[in-house]
Amino acid sequence: MLQVTGLDLFYGASQALRSVDLTAEKGAVTCVMGRNGVGKTSLLRAIAGQQGVAGGTMVWEESDVTKLAPYDRAARGIAYVPQGREIFPLLTVEENLETGYAAVPRALRHVPDDIYQLFPVLRDMLGRRGGDLSGGQQQQLAIARALVTRPRLLLLDEPTEGIQPSIIKDIERIIRFLADQGEMAIVLVEQYFEFARDLADAFVVMDRGEVVLSGKKDDMVEADVRRYLTV
Repeated sequence: MLQVTGLDLFYGASQALRSVDLTAEKGAVTCVMGRNGVGKTSLLRAIAGQQGVAGGTMVWEESDVTKLAPYDRAARGIAYVPQGREIFPLLTVEENLETGYAAVPRALRHVPDDIYQLFPVLRDMLGRRGGDLSGGQQQQLAIARALVTRPRLLLLDEPTEGIQPSIIKDIERIIRFLADQGEMAIVLVEQYFEFARDLADAFVVMDRGEVVLSGKKDDMVEADVRRYLTV
């Protein structure tokens, strides 16, 4: 389980997160929703260790990881798929996948076959440069690269952004499959309400750096959530 408690984060004098709490359990998808600029990406970056926090704690698998460097968190099974994918455009698909080796012991430095079962298009494109792939293919590559690290906590920042509908359905199916295995906690940042609603086991809604709604999917009142998503 991931337990985030009282998280505060600043960019200079601007406070991006205000006493944010979040829980994510293995076998479940926790969806973080809200308008642009409310702190969703800052929250994921804080959990991944890419942004330092001013207060609060993050406990993962009963260990306090609040002050750990990003590479130490990756070694503990925390993987981050950032908004915009951030693949290496001049590296091949195969080389992009191999960058995930840095977070795992030498004995695990290979691409598991089940990744190609989840993303069959990648097997046919191993020699192509990442920058030559479509947006949807790049998103699949970014998720696959994270899975190479054998994560137990997967952080996904708006995986549907700029993606064609057919690929969105594929990504939804893959996220649900990964959660159903029961070995991975998934935190999904999303603005597309229907996508988040269909996947969520639990939800967190943010506004101006704060959590304004949270709970289990069965407790979600759609009208209340949508009120914080519309401009």
